[in-house]
Amino acid sequence: MAAASNPIRIVLVHGGFVDGSGWADTFKILRRDGFDVTVVQNPTLSLKDDVAVTTRAITAQGGPVLLVGHSYGGAVITEAGNHPQVAGLVYIAAFAPDAGESVSSLIKDPPPGAPVPPILPPRDGFLFLDRAKFHASFAADVDPALGEFMASSQVPWGLDALNGANTTPAWKTKPSWYLVATDDRMIPPPAQRIMSKRAGSTVIEVPGSHSVYVSQPGPVEASPGSRADALRPGEDPGEVALGGVSAGGRDVPERVLRALEEAPGPFQAPLGQPAMGGHAGRLAEGPGEMPDGELAAPGQVRE
Repeated sequence: MAAASNPIRIVLVHGGFVDGSGWADTFKILRRDGFDVTVVQNPTLSLKDDVAVTTRAITAQGGPVLLVGHSYGGAVITEAGNHPQVAGLVYIAAFAPDAGESVSSLIKDPPPGAPVPPILPPRDGFLFLDRAKFHASFAADVDPALGEFMASSQVPWGLDALNGANTTPAWKTKPSWYLVATDDRMIPPPAQRIMSKRAGSTVIEVPGSHSVYVSQPGPVEASPGSRADALRPGEDPGEVALGGVSAGGRDVPERVLRALEEAPGPFQAPLGQPAMGGHAGRLAEGPGEMPDGELAAPGQVRE
């Protein structure tokens, strides 16, 4: 394993129904390339608790951090990303809420005909996905055996995590990048595009399911032609320029994005199905405007 040689640390944050083990291949690729990587294990009991756990992980890095979140993990990094050590945010098929929005508000009232994630009724304050439908909805491009394991090892997702509202979105003051999974059946790609545009993110699109970070641990690493350098410190060796992200600063998040593409491995399989949506509620472009196929939430995510 390569020793860490980059001044930027990468912190990976998982979403609901899963734990941090899904980042295993991304972790290996980034470590091989010399990054210091931490995988947060959030309890997913409440947004407040998950932000606190992630904040402790950021503080422990002792230096500048690139914060990466998948799915519900996007809500976590949107809040935890206000930490002064966070130099940038990377969203992987993730929620990017605005102030006052929660995952619950963003997934409410899907349009007629849109596939709806197979979330079962709450049990003792926790949510699970229907195991029989997990693979098709959450991990369609993951090997069926691995998909079955993921379905059978679900982490209970607390209602307080689902309903926790963000207060101060870090994407308003920090640079961000967004990977749109174009075959996602949990958070519709149109919703991902609207949230990423609202956040002012640099966007790449990759054919893949909601579990693209598992099936393709290789756009989490770099876009074609990237020099794969770090978010380098500015003139002051102890600081990273956050405004423009100085001196090749876009290379690290692009590396993290391409890590999902690089190693298809045995678990990548053709989807064989058209892109479908269903999870993020109807995201409106403006008052009374809802482009065909785009989901609009009560929070009215607007471009």
